[in-house]
Amino acid sequence: MAKFQNIVGPRVRKLRYQQGLTQEMLAARCTILGLELTRATLSKIEAQLRCVTDAELVVLAEALKVSVSALLPPKKARPHKAAGPW
Repeated sequence: MAKFQNIVGPRVRKLRYQQGLTQEMLAARCTILGLELTRATLSKIEAQLRCVTDAELVVLAEALKVSVSALLPPKKARPHKAAGPW
């Protein structure tokens, strides 16, 4: 897997800790919201070992009661990529 394919994992972990949630508790919230997410999958997301889809990003934000942008690192800390052909 290429580096920087999951930039939200550390923010998910930080927000979960700040809210006093375990991985199982956050996974349960996601399941209630319609996203079947196991504790093991959440662990991989937080460790940046698994990519997050746009739909998962929306549910994770809702489960953590934050905006989607709150899951993204500050703009200055985001990885830079070369401009594409567009």
